[in-house]
Amino acid sequence: MPLPPDFTLLQVVPELETGGAEQSTIDVAHAVVQAGGAALVATRGGRMTARLEADGGRLAQMPVQTKNPLTMLGNAARLVSLIRQEKVSIVHARSRAPAFSALWAAHATGTPFVATYHGVYKAQSGLKRWYNAIMTRGDLVIANSDYTHDHVLSEHGIDPGKLVTIPRGVDLGRFDPAFVAPARVEALRAAWGISADDHRTRILLAGRLTRIKGHLMIVEAARRMAEAGRDDFLILFAGDDQGRTGYAAEVQAAIDAAGLSGAIRIVGHCDDMPAAYLLADLAILPTNVPESFGRAAVEPQAMGRTVIASNHGGVTETIVDGTTGWLAPVEDPGAWAAALGRAIDIGPTRRREMGEVGRNRARQLYSADAMCAQTLAAYERVLEARR
Repeated sequence: MPLPPDFTLLQVVPELETGGAEQSTIDVAHAVVQAGGAALVATRGGRMTARLEADGGRLAQMPVQTKNPLTMLGNAARLVSLIRQEKVSIVHARSRAPAFSALWAAHATGTPFVATYHGVYKAQSGLKRWYNAIMTRGDLVIANSDYTHDHVLSEHGIDPGKLVTIPRGVDLGRFDPAFVAPARVEALRAAWGISADDHRTRILLAGRLTRIKGHLMIVEAARRMAEAGRDDFLILFAGDDQGRTGYAAEVQAAIDAAGLSGAIRIVGHCDDMPAAYLLADLAILPTNVPESFGRAAVEPQAMGRTVIASNHGGVTETIVDGTTGWLAPVEDPGAWAAALGRAIDIGPTRRREMGEVGRNRARQLYSADAMCAQTLAAYERVLEARR
């Protein structure tokens, strides 16, 4: 969609390492540049910076990931200077801590402020609810799923007219089986130490190594499967520990204690997720807290893979139970062992059929292009209201 002349977007995100908010930041920056605008990202930086700059976006490096009040004040001053220098049209915050600095800077410069509610933030106290509500204090709030939309309304009671749902998108050019050369899959298989004659069903849990992703529950489910005599599966945990070395060690210890070192592998961060999903036969998302959207449930579907996910949060919108995958009870290793067993037992042909249905649905509903077009339309709506 056309942007106003001299449109400049400033997105503010803690870092550009990995994750859904970060990928959406990159996608929207690219869309703005493609539409003739300028795209800045204020962030600590990270491994995705190269992609941002390759797409024509620009990095404004500053410590916006901090929760230190003095540094946040410093960030606000830096952002004010940046907004004025670059004649920023809209400030778009994607996380709570940097949203404080970003909102202060937007108010100080009279710049429209938009925030995306990327997660369903829990509030056990009035103070925490106030902290979370920073995401609702601008011109417009973007919810990344209907689940998030309903949460924002019930939690913060904002004007529904100030809230819009824009589902997170997947880059369908990148996540397309036709565009992944077999050599990429082979390279990953070799890197992960999977022999060519290993015909076990490969199950992929893609996500950072953090307790909420459910690794320990899957280890217990796998232990029960092995105890029942199953040896026909290989589970791969692909994700960065982001410094959580204690949790990674705990997961490895649980694998070893269960005698599953041959059946479960921690393979670390993966730069080629499309190839990873093609290498896998099945993807899983066993989170023990609700995902607001669940990109790791949509990406494998775009690659034609069936998915099993915990039955809560945004994934209940993106997975059609029994059709494109399955929804399993939260934190129930017995139920997960049964679900994994069923998914293995239906065989590759039936999984491929379900995967194709999921792929078609993902392409229709969750493209990055659609997300970006809706986001740019939201910017235009905010600018029009200000005019």
